[in-house]
Amino acid sequence: MNRRARLLSTAALLLLTACGGGEEERGISGVGGARSAGPGVSATASRGRPAIVFPSDARNVFEDRKSGDARKDAVLADNAERINSIDDAIFRGTVNTEALGFYSAEGALGSARLFIKGYLEDGRSWTGTTRYFDRRVNFHPDGSAAVVYCSDESDSFLKNRTTNKPEKTPTSADSYVLYNTRLVENSDGVWQTVNVISKRGAAQCRP
Repeated sequence: MNRRARLLSTAALLLLTACGGGEEERGISGVGGARSAGPGVSATASRGRPAIVFPSDARNVFEDRKSGDARKDAVLADNAERINSIDDAIFRGTVNTEALGFYSAEGALGSARLFIKGYLEDGRSWTGTTRYFDRRVNFHPDGSAAVVYCSDESDSFLKNRTTNKPEKTPTSADSYVLYNTRLVENSDGVWQTVNVISKRGAAQCRP
């Protein structure tokens, strides 16, 4: 079992309404290379945003960072930082980090805290590399954005917080997750995630 499958049931992920796009968004492809969030402070800290720090044994890799559209790229950047902020909270061992509330709001903030609590109550963290790919942006008439993307957790594993030992498990369909998220730009120009739905084992995310 991969690093999140066992703990996902603790998070009451909220149904994303009025998502739009969906299969039609497959045509939006990213250009440019992948960027990772690994040990040390994230790049956003230099722009006056909360620092996000990963331990040396964990890394998130994001593909499709550049769409060729500046507005979409801003959404993709804050989508990546929202993901990083959740893991940063797991590593810090608290649901009350500045970054978590900076990139998440409304239902997505509540579900993120439940997700993190699942790790902490279970005495676990994670180790390895998680890859996020096929990230696609679609804008709604009300100005909000939908980001649909996949994750590959085949190279990341749960880790006991006390012993620091990883729980190595074989890759399965549950190692791949489809996410459908809604983001709203706040008054500070931050694209906050407000709703999330996920589907583990989604066929479109599996190799």
